Amino acid sequence: MKSKVYFTKEITPESLIKIYEALGVELDGKVGVKVSTGERGAKNYLKADLIAPLVKKLNGSIVECNTAYPGSRNEVNEHLKTAREHGFDFAPIDIMDAAGDFKISTPENAKHLKYDLIGKNFANYDSILNLAHAKGHMMGGFGANLKNQSIGIASRNGKAYIHSCSQTEDPDACWRVDYKQIDFIESMAEAATAVHNYCKENKKKIIYITVMNAISTSCDCDSNQDDPVMEDIGIVGSLDPVANDQAFIDFVWNSTDLGVEKLKVRIDEKLGREILPYAEKLGLGSTDYELVKI
Repeated sequence: MKSKVYFTKEITPESLIKIYEALGVELDGKVGVKVSTGERGAKNYLKADLIAPLVKKLNGSIVECNTAYPGSRNEVNEHLKTAREHGFDFAPIDIMDAAGDFKISTPENAKHLKYDLIGKNFANYDSILNLAHAKGHMMGGFGANLKNQSIGIASRNGKAYIHSCSQTEDPDACWRVDYKQIDFIESMAEAATAVHNYCKENKKKIIYITVMNAISTSCDCDSNQDDPVMEDIGIVGSLDPVANDQAFIDFVWNSTDLGVEKLKVRIDEKLGREILPYAEKLGLGSTDYELVKI
């Protein structure tokens, strides 16, 4: 049976809520909304006026973890300051690894990571909305739900562990180790699957929405983020993160936009699309989906 991916071309607060409602899962209890609040200097992160109505509807908290690279979000106080500067103070902001992290199991058939390290406060949430912004990425090729769930939910040390393909948990040392690009891509898939499995085992609800707007070749974690290279596409939502990311990739590859070639080059030079079949192999979801327009 194909996974369902719901899609709307409209990118408004109202259409974002419609996508959430179409998924048919009520996020209740303590709700965490995982977004990238954007590095200081970035410009294409999801804006507060777009996402605030849905976050408030869920009575949710904005949840993040500190970055492994030096910048405005690798330490709690500056991270909170940056998030507030970017308008995310319309809801509580929780830097989930402020008090540390904990290990969760990776899939039995994982090739790289022995475990995943995620922010300690992730355990406090009953429901998670993985709310991603679609874009390119200088290391992963592209970022959407899978990156938001792997690197995004990993603690600072966990990010180092993923980036080094399990060689170190040291955020300073991780940038000096050698690794194969495909191993990093697959490590992200393993971490994303670990989070999904942890939620399932602990009866935490989790759903996936990606906003495909202001699409550049670089990530919201880039303080010198480039301008968008193609027109806005819309919003996709699914209970299957692999299907949701596959839908974004398919929209890109089917686009006739003149600027899309730059994004395709970025994605493929970093083997970005390889995360999808590997995540499927790990049991995270399916690359086969049905697009349902709303």
